[in-house]
Amino acid sequence: MLIPHRIIPYARPGSCWDLKLPGKKPHIAHRCKVNFTRVSHHLCKSLNERTTRHWLHRFHVNASSDDDFRSSRNIAISLFKRYKNVIDRGGGDNLKEFISAGVNAYALGCTDEGLRKELMDIEDSGLEIEGLGGNSLKFKVHSFEIRECILWLSIVFITILCTPQPTVIRWSPNPPVSADVLHQWKGFCALIANAYYVKGMAWLPVKTLQLEQMAVTGNSEEPSVVASRMQLVFSTLEEVSPQWPRV
Repeated sequence: MLIPHRIIPYARPGSCWDLKLPGKKPHIAHRCKVNFTRVSHHLCKSLNERTTRHWLHRFHVNASSDDDFRSSRNIAISLFKRYKNVIDRGGGDNLKEFISAGVNAYALGCTDEGLRKELMDIEDSGLEIEGLGGNSLKFKVHSFEIRECILWLSIVFITILCTPQPTVIRWSPNPPVSADVLHQWKGFCALIANAYYVKGMAWLPVKTLQLEQMAVTGNSEEPSVVASRMQLVFSTLEEVSPQWPRV
């Protein structure tokens, strides 16, 4: 005779620690007073820190320390540094670092608008940001750079949404991008994701993507810009859902 295993209800980490097993009354130790609220707080904090470290190692983010990911402002600064690194030094590994940091931001529950606000606050304050890797060169944040950096990040987030679930676990119920941005770029990213997963392609005709842009917004970007957007999507797919052996 098969005896069914007792089923223990699952609670999402960090949301509830009160797992109740049926049939047994809890044992109460009267001589030992424990502040369970404080214990739960420390357990949640430890779990969140381990989750952060897991994603840093999972996607090989080359951060100077975990402090880069302890607040939304630090995450925004880290992403902006990597964006500037791609602009100043070219893509390749620099683009992969930006994507890895973006994937980490997605997993930690960041939103495009939240990180945009952090960068805009930095711009308004006139604060200078130190270059990546302890570079002594410092630079200010400008509005046009914020727009492009956050657009890149939004494309990374939407690309993750276009992947078969689950590829990246997101520890927040909040949508990663605004409805307007999702409407504008979901079809663009979905076309590329379909080519990647269904047809095994690593490139699409730029004209096809320009037509998609025309259908959604009424205009299209320059071919070189569209090609760079496409590369960002394909590189994100290769990072979160590799289909071929890495060389």
